[in-house]
Amino acid sequence: MNKQSFRLEAVRLFESKVFRDAIHGYIHVEYLPIWSLINTSAMQRLRRIKQLGGTYMVFQSAEHSRFTHSLGVYEVVCKILSLEQVRDHLSDYEKLCVMCAGLLHDVGHGPFSHSFESIGGNHEEMSIRIIKEDPQIVSILSQIDPEMPADVAAIIEKKAKPLLVSMVSSQLDADRMDYLLRDSYSCGVTYGEFDMSRILRTLRIQDDRIVFKASGVQAIEDYILARYHMYWQVYYHPTIRAYEHLLQAIMRRFIDLYQDGYHFQSDISDLIPVITQKCTVEEYERLDESIMMYHFSRFMREKDPILSDLSERFLNRHLFKYKSLTSPEAYHHIEAISDAQGFDHRYYVTSDFAKNVPYRHYEISDHSAEIEILDDDGQVVSLPERSEIVSAIIHAKAKEDAKVFFVKEIKNLV
Repeated sequence: MNKQSFRLEAVRLFESKVFRDAIHGYIHVEYLPIWSLINTSAMQRLRRIKQLGGTYMVFQSAEHSRFTHSLGVYEVVCKILSLEQVRDHLSDYEKLCVMCAGLLHDVGHGPFSHSFESIGGNHEEMSIRIIKEDPQIVSILSQIDPEMPADVAAIIEKKAKPLLVSMVSSQLDADRMDYLLRDSYSCGVTYGEFDMSRILRTLRIQDDRIVFKASGVQAIEDYILARYHMYWQVYYHPTIRAYEHLLQAIMRRFIDLYQDGYHFQSDISDLIPVITQKCTVEEYERLDESIMMYHFSRFMREKDPILSDLSERFLNRHLFKYKSLTSPEAYHHIEAISDAQGFDHRYYVTSDFAKNVPYRHYEISDHSAEIEILDDDGQVVSLPERSEIVSAIIHAKAKEDAKVFFVKEIKNLV
């Protein structure tokens, strides 16, 4: 079998598999390679990684996994491929590649999702490595064509045909559409709701790229505002950020101790390849949240008081407090107070700067990034040219939020 002669019918399952899903109703799996990929160890590992890291510390029902999201992205890609206006623009081989890319796009996420990236590296880069190096995944894809692992990875790398890339990675893609609806539902909020069916109904292909009919502008506006509100009400919630900083403080202390030659009471061999940035795909895939939580529970019993204390705070939700940060001088003042009271500022004081741009407008035409609108006369224009709301957003000052985080025991700060 090879990409030139490949036909989807050749790998169709005798009986399709289904997953009952809170967002899409049923997720249908009709092809053997997709079913085989779902059952790989790399994909099943995503069941043990939460989609939203520490968000459940605030929105307690946000317990959904990267696995459920990955299936959701696959389903949205399938919905796009099933559209009559899309069907004839791609070969069967390209359709299977983009289905695989949708399913595997997050396979490189580490424990606690984005919170882990400061330690384990960029998840997209690791996803690409896993697609190209994981023996199970490579074997499944190579049965279709020897170049298929590289072709699927190229979609995630944004080096493939623009039409394929935009389905999985753009300002209006299967990834974003699924996570907004799924995260909103799981958090018990309505901020992320929008009319995906209407958006897909107005989707068209023009010059080998995705555009949307002018009649879909209002639905797209709702999507952009939903994304904006989810970022500020959920993803950038300061308590969630405090949880992430506490996690990073634990790992920072762990790394410092390891580099100083500290003798740990428990076996840390599965963490060393990651913190030294020298891990193989196999070593990386051994890590999930259950493994990390085990290590944190062991860290509570370590003789080092800082590592023990930080781990206890993490496991029992004694999170950092926070306040608005007004200047670098104010931050350094808090560091000094922390040190004076016996709390090493390297682990007990930190800060971040949250900023969200609801829509990125590209002055130089970048068809792979811009949301484009197809007018009734056949002219293609950028979304801000047809939406007063989006036009106002891109000219408004971006919302920003600087916070300093610290342990509540530090006096004279709140």
